[in-house]
Amino acid sequence: MVHSRNHVIIDLSALAHNFVEVKGLVSPGTKIMGIVKSDAYGHGLLPVSRVLEKHGIDRLGVAHLHEAMDLRKNGIAVPVVVLCGVRTKEEAGVAIEERLIPVLFDEEMAEGVADECRRRGAKIHVLIKVDTGMGRLGIPDSELRTSLKKIVDHEELIIEGLMSHLSSADEPTRDFTTAQLRSFKEAILTGHSIGLDLPMNTLANSAGIAGYKDSHFQMVRPGILLYGGVPATECSRSLNLKPVMHFRGEILQIREMPHGRPISYGHTYYTQGLQRIAVTSAGYGDGLSRSLSNRGKVLINGQKVNILGRVCMNMTIADITGLGDVRPGDEVVFLGSQGDHCITGDELAAWAQTISYEVFCSIGQRNSKEYVQ
Repeated sequence: MVHSRNHVIIDLSALAHNFVEVKGLVSPGTKIMGIVKSDAYGHGLLPVSRVLEKHGIDRLGVAHLHEAMDLRKNGIAVPVVVLCGVRTKEEAGVAIEERLIPVLFDEEMAEGVADECRRRGAKIHVLIKVDTGMGRLGIPDSELRTSLKKIVDHEELIIEGLMSHLSSADEPTRDFTTAQLRSFKEAILTGHSIGLDLPMNTLANSAGIAGYKDSHFQMVRPGILLYGGVPATECSRSLNLKPVMHFRGEILQIREMPHGRPISYGHTYYTQGLQRIAVTSAGYGDGLSRSLSNRGKVLINGQKVNILGRVCMNMTIADITGLGDVRPGDEVVFLGSQGDHCITGDELAAWAQTISYEVFCSIGQRNSKEYVQ
């Protein structure tokens, strides 16, 4: 059997460790919804969900119905929240049958789900999404009272709580997040004023969990924290997170290049004196951002070395001048640990001028994964 030169290793023990770290950030009674949408940020929907369920996660959050169905078909019994809701009567029917919790973000969706419940003689648990400033899904907070009054009339809908999303909790300035917090508290008061109990309100994403204790309410929604990513730089000192994803390849060829030679596409780098280069086995076709060109680093022989020239589709060139005994076939680490050094998702993201979420999704969804406990 021929194996790929590149492989992604997912450390499930690190995932479990990070979950314990998250639990340490919230009060004992606070529920935790683990966000596993988009193939658990590229880490693998089912393996990640199984670990979280085993370790006592209260709920799992997915974007779309098909992800929830994958969980149910594979024996995941924990409550599952469908963050992007359900639109058709068929989707509503599946949500009812599979005991899913759809997020409702407009009156039309609420009415459609309630109609399907009536047709089946059933009830369903739901969360109501309110827009407190994200400018994405949700009932505008200014229209919430009117909408909630109409939604409450559907007795088939068991409203567990309100939900909103923090847009800027990872930013250094706190004013906008403070305003969102205020709007969400007012939304809860509005719900109470029309007779709703709302026992399960949820606002905090990873950045909210780490940086805004008063955003926790009854349930929090960690995503990137579970996978070892830091939602904001000021959080890094207080969190003991472990990297879950490791991306490794190998050296294809080693060459001695004289002074003044161009490296890779577009001649964006010329050798500066005699340089020894390693052509490695992964590029943007394997999930490495092209923005790492002349900016990023890889780990070879336990040392961080510079990427030279443009990242290619299936190859990246690294400077191994003075690195000692390095040979074709030796391991290259693009993400994760080698020896005493580590390239984190946040570090890779900073070099590529993006976020670790995109790094994990890009690498995880383009490569076969191996799971270790």
